[in-house]
Amino acid sequence: MARVPRHRRLVLPLLCLLFQGATALLFAIFVRYNHETDAALWHWGNHSNVDNEFYFRYPSFQDVHVMVFVGFGFLMVFLQRLINADFCAGAVLISFGAVLGKTGPAQLLLMALLEAVLFSVNEFILLSLLGVRDAGGSMTIHTFGAYFGLFLSWVLYRSQLEKSRHRQSSVYNSDLFAMIGTIFLWVFWPSFNSAPTALGDGQHRTVVNTYYSLTASTLSTFALSALVSGDGRLDMVHVQNAALAGGVVVGTSSEMMLTPFGALAAGFLAGTVSTLGYKFFTPILESRFKLQDTCGVHNLHGMPGVLGAILGVVVAALATHEAYGDGLQSVFPLIAKGQRSATSQAVYQLFGMFVTLVFASVGGSLGGLLLRLPFLDSPPDSQCFEDQVYWEVPGEQETETQRPLRGGESDTRA
Repeated sequence: MARVPRHRRLVLPLLCLLFQGATALLFAIFVRYNHETDAALWHWGNHSNVDNEFYFRYPSFQDVHVMVFVGFGFLMVFLQRLINADFCAGAVLISFGAVLGKTGPAQLLLMALLEAVLFSVNEFILLSLLGVRDAGGSMTIHTFGAYFGLFLSWVLYRSQLEKSRHRQSSVYNSDLFAMIGTIFLWVFWPSFNSAPTALGDGQHRTVVNTYYSLTASTLSTFALSALVSGDGRLDMVHVQNAALAGGVVVGTSSEMMLTPFGALAAGFLAGTVSTLGYKFFTPILESRFKLQDTCGVHNLHGMPGVLGAILGVVVAALATHEAYGDGLQSVFPLIAKGQRSATSQAVYQLFGMFVTLVFASVGGSLGGLLLRLPFLDSPPDSQCFEDQVYWEVPGEQETETQRPLRGGESDTRA
């Protein structure tokens, strides 16, 4: 493999050092312990150690962490404040799935930086300014992450990607590792959706609704996968991804009074839409809309995320004091205080979805233009989806140095 020019080899380390230095400076100036972590402030309030929220939130933090790194990590290749950081990482990883194999490390680093900023702004607008309820992140995480990545991929469209198309296909071992990610995601998704919700019945209801939805999406995935297959066999891509769509679709409404039947119906619909998307819609995206979605994030996160946002609109419109009782305060505090009606809350929920789509589409498009800068060293068309471009691969040295000569001998010169 040809040696990489010196200036291109310096781009990634220089960017990493620059961002690390800037982060350290910002931490030194602005970041301080909060009242639950600061020794003087906590004990001044005469709290007992058991009162500290750490003991309630850290188990959820661990679950979400495993989900993000093991689940999303294997499938495609979460500190309150604790957990929010992982939610942001989850959105970035979702976006990565749309451009994997077609971008270099320096491009992904800049993409993650830009998306983290836009994710935080969008989340602040929805949750703090608009009062939108989105505990499991159907809008703020899945919809935003998916369409940010998709619009970025659209700007980075490569007409000659067929040169390396054969590297996108899976083999038995890669499918096996991807299923490990799927299983971890399936098991920990209830923690993901319930981590930011209020302690008590809200968290309990979120976990139950998420499990019901996941089981239904799994069933519909297996049914539809066998149905749309020419010979009735299951497709591993469907099982690895669409079976998880139930966790996405109830993200917004999982803490609400969705009812067990509602959770099952939503999950079944999400699994169906996701499976059909992988089978029929993904090819159309590329052929007609020039959008190359490497991991199919539109099917697992995009469409189920939008369906989840719409489901949240419907369930919010049905919120009443009779249905929630005193629990209305923790789920819809503005309705409980009389500041909003259920109908107006539903309108805000719908507006929040459109705000998310605008941030994702505009941000992803601008990000794509940024990543097109030539000094960021994107891989050539013929080497997309190839690990050796940016990684030292075991056995690579032998492959490069042993060149066959006449008489069956080999040249082992470095």
